[in-house]
Amino acid sequence: MYHNGIDIAAPTVAVAYHSGFGHTATLAQAVAAGAHEGGAAVNVIAVDTMTEADWDVLDNVDAMIFGSATYMGNVSAGFQAFAEQTGRRCLNGTWRDKIAAGFTNSGAKAGDKLNTLSSLAIFAAQHHMHWVNLGLGAGWNSSAGSENDLNRLGFWLGAAASTDVDANPDQVHPSDVQTCRHLGRRVAEVTRQLNIGRTVSSAASGPAASSAPAR
Repeated sequence: MYHNGIDIAAPTVAVAYHSGFGHTATLAQAVAAGAHEGGAAVNVIAVDTMTEADWDVLDNVDAMIFGSATYMGNVSAGFQAFAEQTGRRCLNGTWRDKIAAGFTNSGAKAGDKLNTLSSLAIFAAQHHMHWVNLGLGAGWNSSAGSENDLNRLGFWLGAAASTDVDANPDQVHPSDVQTCRHLGRRVAEVTRQLNIGRTVSSAASGPAASSAPAR
């Protein structure tokens, strides 16, 4: 768990991911580091080894950032198994109005990763969560561009990475790592804004405000 000590409207964020070969796990750590930099208290949870304590974390955080490798053009079986275990929470609205975002990795540069990000966004929508996009323009799309640009693969719905299938987990492209770090920081900042807004809204509609004389 990470915490940088900022507690005024400090968001709580969980990075919930499934990784088959360690590449997505590397990205999950980058997302967590970015969220920490954005002032969040962060938990990183591998969804294929969930404990009751992990479920409690997800039920109580302000935001979740979902991650999955892209296999055969969609989320991994491990992530889907996790998603299907949330059915009762979906019906009960347990995660309603939490912030959500997503990231993915595949071997190919495209690899139908957009379908995975769409699946993650739909999963969040079914839980009535608020999806946060990547918030970056496309990199590496001009003669002056570089594969070292942030968002080098040009995704907007979430963060996407491409890692050679025979690469070690520590060989994930540095640009993709930094793009995921950006996503984590962005989610923390957006969640903080929402927390502050909710606090102000609650104060404005409280008993003291409602009983104030009209002017």
